[in-house]
Amino acid sequence: MGIDTLGLREQKKRETRQAISDHATQLFLERGFDRTTIADIAAAARVAKMTVTNYFPRKEDLALDHHEAFVTGLAEAVAERAPGEPALAAVRRTYLAALERRDPVAGFTGREFARMIADSPTLVARLRDLHEQREEALADRLAAETAGSGRPRIIARAVAAQVAAADRLLFRELQSRTLAGEGEDEIAAALAETARQVFDLLEPAIGEFAPRDPQA
Repeated sequence: MGIDTLGLREQKKRETRQAISDHATQLFLERGFDRTTIADIAAAARVAKMTVTNYFPRKEDLALDHHEAFVTGLAEAVAERAPGEPALAAVRRTYLAALERRDPVAGFTGREFARMIADSPTLVARLRDLHEQREEALADRLAAETAGSGRPRIIARAVAAQVAAADRLLFRELQSRTLAGEGEDEIAAALAETARQVFDLLEPAIGEFAPRDPQA
């Protein structure tokens, strides 16, 4: 099988995945998440039910289709920080950049979508679980980077807990403002100022934690 054939197959898979996701989102917005079935989505996308579950093993993943990027987001911000940059500074910088580009992973989903999530106990629970996974991924990253420092692993977990708590509050504030009908520009401006104050509160305690080794 040639490279061109492989490329076409991968493109077809991406297109199928996106089509399923798009149809699912439309149905969720029209009917609500809990009232929409996998069979409904398969019919709308003109694929088999098994095809839907092959691409999205959990129904919640169809609604929260950025879940992988969300879970790894804080850890990746730390992993990609500049030489000498502490972990908190990297998270702050990355979050403010996400506000600038109105990133859906940061919570810019639109009012209808935010309402759909808020109205579904299943999605609220799933989002809570994703926040916990996001914190765990950050803790693992910080623990790995400070493994030779002599600090016990619980220190990395304590730092991750503080960062993740701030991140979770900012996410909820963004969603709350979205549900209240504020525009994205208004939300981004307000959250930028709020985020700076929140991160400033953390600065004295963990602001110098885990600066990146310039030799790394």
